[in-house]
Amino acid sequence: MLVSLNWLKEFVSIDVTAGELGELLTLSGSEVESCLEQGGELEGVVVGQITSVNPHPRADKLSLCTVDSGGAIHHIVCGARNIRPGDKAPLALDGTRLPDGTTIKKAKIRGEVSEGMICSETELLIGNDQSGVMILPPDTAVGQSLARALGLKDVILDVGLTPNRPDCLSILGIAREVAAITGTPLRIPAPAFTEAGEDISRLTSVTIEAPDLCPRYCARIITGATIGPSPLWMRRRLEACGMRAINNIVDATNYVLMEMGQPLHAFDVNLLEGKRIIVKRADAGTSFTTLDGKERTLPEDALMICDGSKRPVALAGVMGGLNSEVSPETTTILLESAYFTPAGILATSRKMGIRTEASQRFEKGVDPEGVIRAMNRAAELMAVCAGGTISPGIIDNRPVPPKPASAITVSAARTNKVLGTSFTREDIRQTLTDLAFTVTNADGDTIAATSPSFRVDIAESIDLIEEVARLRGYDSIAETLPGISPLPPVKDKARAMDRNIRDCLTRQGYNEIVTYSFISPADLANLNLPDEDYRRKPLTILNPLTEEQSCMRTTLVPGLLSAAQKNINQKNLNLKLFEVGPVFLPEENKKLPREEKTVAALLTGMDQEETWNSKPREVDFFDIKGCVETLLRELHVDGFSFEPSRHSPFFSEHRALDLVLDKQRAGSAGELHPVIAERYGLSQKIYLFEIPLPHLLPRFTEGRTYQALPKYPPVYRDIALVIDEDISGQRIGDVIHRFKNKFIEEIRIFDYYKGSSIPAGKKSLGYRIKYQSYDHTLTDREVNKWHEELVQVLGRELGAELRK
Repeated sequence: MLVSLNWLKEFVSIDVTAGELGELLTLSGSEVESCLEQGGELEGVVVGQITSVNPHPRADKLSLCTVDSGGAIHHIVCGARNIRPGDKAPLALDGTRLPDGTTIKKAKIRGEVSEGMICSETELLIGNDQSGVMILPPDTAVGQSLARALGLKDVILDVGLTPNRPDCLSILGIAREVAAITGTPLRIPAPAFTEAGEDISRLTSVTIEAPDLCPRYCARIITGATIGPSPLWMRRRLEACGMRAINNIVDATNYVLMEMGQPLHAFDVNLLEGKRIIVKRADAGTSFTTLDGKERTLPEDALMICDGSKRPVALAGVMGGLNSEVSPETTTILLESAYFTPAGILATSRKMGIRTEASQRFEKGVDPEGVIRAMNRAAELMAVCAGGTISPGIIDNRPVPPKPASAITVSAARTNKVLGTSFTREDIRQTLTDLAFTVTNADGDTIAATSPSFRVDIAESIDLIEEVARLRGYDSIAETLPGISPLPPVKDKARAMDRNIRDCLTRQGYNEIVTYSFISPADLANLNLPDEDYRRKPLTILNPLTEEQSCMRTTLVPGLLSAAQKNINQKNLNLKLFEVGPVFLPEENKKLPREEKTVAALLTGMDQEETWNSKPREVDFFDIKGCVETLLRELHVDGFSFEPSRHSPFFSEHRALDLVLDKQRAGSAGELHPVIAERYGLSQKIYLFEIPLPHLLPRFTEGRTYQALPKYPPVYRDIALVIDEDISGQRIGDVIHRFKNKFIEEIRIFDYYKGSSIPAGKKSLGYRIKYQSYDHTLTDREVNKWHEELVQVLGRELGAELRK
């Protein structure tokens, strides 16, 4: 939240610098992320008084003005038509640099010397009025800096708030924190205005048909308003807080929203049928056009503000309707100030995909006792800024009486045990009193505290302990070492395997990433998973933060692809990424999914960076397959094999393999299908693998065995086989391994050939076989005998022939 320091000082005295205040707030739990100075760019612009205005002798649309800058008279050529002698206006003299970067220089304009410029709001970037020069109030002191004269010099604090502190989503809320931290009084001036005209009971009424969603609805009537721009001070403060100025009525509601944290809404009474309000649930399927001009279909049970004919005029707590919008023709305002239940606003906001400043506050919880004070403050501002008359009386429809807050007890002993401190009961009592809690002493060292109505986050004693810790300052809690058990750590096989996986992939050049466990259902649809696939049935989150994080992931692939997309968009084209994390798989007849640890990796780009003495190679399918094989060898997982994949629709056909263990599919690897790559905005070839760890854990062994290097030389034999094209290298390897010759230590494929010398439907594979003995020197006779037997076995089982 953006907080104006000048605005904050209206509620609490601040005797420290902005940086020191930021540190105090941060230590109390409201992190100040930055302090930005404003108005310094206007230091060179001063307040000038126009002493004369005469026609330019050579230009009909220009005037020759003399301007007093507070001790000196300057000649200025000006094109504005709204200036008169005696007016006070911003004056930029020779050498002044304006906020847009323009430097004012003394110059001749149509033969007349101009020593500077009389400025408009747009030229100073402090408003949108382009009608002429900015005319300042008559009592503005001549010669002083414009920034100081108008209070434009300010510091904006960017405060990062935790979700449980909706009371701090306002200037007043932050002021309460500052007052409590610094021990200074909090000032909340009561709205001051005069009521006149016909009583509100004769002008309008409010009916609440959904008290469970709207426990309180208040209203006021303001008549005779003139819609126009807000005064500069209001516009500047709204803009400082990140809000756009619209008009004096709407700006007044937004001003109070930022000042007190209470969302308000202004209706044009003459656009309301019956000039009254009905608060009710929406009828399912009803269409409604919101203020942003979009026609929306209302979800069932969405809370609506309707007029006398039950026509929707606002989406309660979220956004107003276009059909009751305040316009330049509006003269009579119905001002709404209400308390809506957080759960109802949260559900509506998420179902409709709308998040506004109002809904953000309502869904977290506003102060139910602050609605009238905020409404009166807004009415006061409307009377001042729009010249309106406030009708006598208010409507306060409260069908559901509030439940009184219950006192919560907390003891000094428990507080100190939790925090590791030595606070007395009086310390705790004073701290909570500073935070506006009603505190009474109980038995022993215990106190009873009742939270104020704006602290909707306080529910139990541990919350009070947290308040003591943060207000006293987390830095005041002494550092202590945790107790360490003397027992040796228990070996965990699963944790050891996780560590080995990370080490192995890191040694291969892969970088570990961590992605969210929440994904979008669209991610699973983008992977071409069929509807019956168990991975298309994720657990849906009841209260997701966004649609993109609305269900639990059933695969790690979307996270890897999103990470690759972000990297490639930043021109990081050569990627080796992996993640070890849980997926959440549905189980039949069970509400909650099964959590399964999984490893997945992604490979794309070139195998290395280009250098002067080497050229990189584009990675391919065999790189990702080799990565899987290396990983399995490092984990001492034996007896694995690969088969053409038929279970991964996000891989390209004929470029994907299933990992097989004990005749069961235990993972997959392959090239991402081009259509899916395009959906993720990936123009490069992407290679992936994904393996559930429960398949590997039973076979994993952490221990290693070593043996001495052989004393005797190895013997190598090459063999070139002509086999049917559909026989995989895996089958040939399996046959060789089953040959069970204890002296065969290594098998490598060194050649693959198809051509004119090979019959159609056949291929040639060349193997190099290493024979090794550790107890004697192998003779050619021994090796030749084994080799001939191996050829016979290959011919008998696979129909292989020696290539001629």
